[in-house]
Amino acid sequence: MPELPEVETVRRGLQPVMEGAVIVTAEARRGDLRFPFQPDFAKRLQGQTVTGLGRRAKYLLADLGSGDVLLMHLGMSGSFRVIKQDDEETPGEFHYPRGKESAHDHVVFHMSSGADIVFNDPRRFGFMKIIGRGEIETEPHLKDLGPEPLGNAFDAAMLARACAGKKTSLKAALLDQRVVAGLGNIYVCEALFRAHLSPRRLAATLRTKKGEPTDHAKRLVEAIHTVLNEAIRAGGSSLRDHRQTTGELGYFQHSFQVYDREGEPCRTDGCEGVVKRFVQNGRSTFWCPKCQR
Repeated sequence: MPELPEVETVRRGLQPVMEGAVIVTAEARRGDLRFPFQPDFAKRLQGQTVTGLGRRAKYLLADLGSGDVLLMHLGMSGSFRVIKQDDEETPGEFHYPRGKESAHDHVVFHMSSGADIVFNDPRRFGFMKIIGRGEIETEPHLKDLGPEPLGNAFDAAMLARACAGKKTSLKAALLDQRVVAGLGNIYVCEALFRAHLSPRRLAATLRTKKGEPTDHAKRLVEAIHTVLNEAIRAGGSSLRDHRQTTGELGYFQHSFQVYDREGEPCRTDGCEGVVKRFVQNGRSTFWCPKCQR
């Protein structure tokens, strides 16, 4: 499932050709993805100017001139590609040829910018939904989300308050989208490693008895910021389905410190540990038992 860096990478790829442009026509080439399209889906988009393109956690939000918002989720295998009629495609170093996937091109936006924006989703776990701007706070997919980990409000004190009294593990707390939005298995493993904190540590230990954030909380927030920003600059991680809008693969997977590195030496200077894997809350956790406490 794409996490925050992958979705942010897609947003930045779509922004130049989508933001400020008019959706001349929209095509829904099937009746559903994860959920059925609204009966007037294409009609409500036609002729609308995209006044802004944002992201909330793992969701893309396109603000429309009508006051509606197009909510989009990539699901497990969804990806966008941009086709510019006047430009020849120049594949990057990690380019992935997409022509063979055209059977799974389920939604197309024809933009006044001269670009066609194609949503491809072989497994059809993604979705698109039009909602009113005033419905954002009550939208079921958005209303319970926690703070953005790269937002100004997210700091050690906020994370410590969110984890206060929790009897769950630190990793499980970070994966809870109500605690912090947009984090997934990969980046939680990486952030915990950089903060030298065990994924088994109790989440409540991020707060002192006086209610102050511990040094562990401060280290963890700093690690989350660092990992996410590095991943965004790298175009995200391409393990299976993620592609940038140019067709290029993300390459942060080449910078993993622990994720998918079971049995390899720990990369912490001076540590002689070995990366281990165990199943936690139904997902693989990678960590170094020697330097993550």
